[in-house]
Amino acid sequence: MTAIEQTDAVRPRGTRLPRRARRNQLLGAAQEVFVAQGYHAAAMDDIAERAGVSKPVLYQHFPGKLDLYLALLDQHCEALIQSVRHALASTTDNKQRVRATMDAYFAYVEDDGGAFRLVFESDLTNEPAVRERVDKVTNECAEAICDVIAEDTGLSRAESMLLASGLGGLAQVVARSWLHSDRSVPRDQAVQLLTSLAWRGIAGFPLHGTDQQH
Repeated sequence: MTAIEQTDAVRPRGTRLPRRARRNQLLGAAQEVFVAQGYHAAAMDDIAERAGVSKPVLYQHFPGKLDLYLALLDQHCEALIQSVRHALASTTDNKQRVRATMDAYFAYVEDDGGAFRLVFESDLTNEPAVRERVDKVTNECAEAICDVIAEDTGLSRAESMLLASGLGGLAQVVARSWLHSDRSVPRDQAVQLLTSLAWRGIAGFPLHGTDQQH
């Protein structure tokens, strides 16, 4: 069960939970409040009320609002990194790899919990600890894509990283734009359009050691 699912129904005050389950419940409540209100407008009172606990219980698990926010960022940044790595490892067909990677970003932004807003649309990016985590997810996703490009094309690490950053940035920005346009284009069609665009570029680099394109 995900953290957000823990708070589908607010638990009555006084319900005792194992520590891990309570932490997940609090994270789920915090996610709902942060997504709806943003970091600055959210209050610990709101989060405690949403979770159905007293503020002392909330502070037993998280010393402050920033600690809660960072815990959510850690969780959801890692989720995207793992999703991109899984997409790249899901096939050896490079065109399908591109499609799977594009779809990983679309699936991430489409998640009902809205966690992507905490990562890519945060109102707290001037906070160094937040900026560090946002940079980490961007860089680690690009590194994963870079590994495949460098291995398959024989381009230098620096060249491969530029291409990987371009592909990751394209996927993230377009997926968010698609969501904000009320998904007027069906997801599968949107992913296919973006895959076609990305593939036309990356396929122009021959496979390493051959004149054959991807």
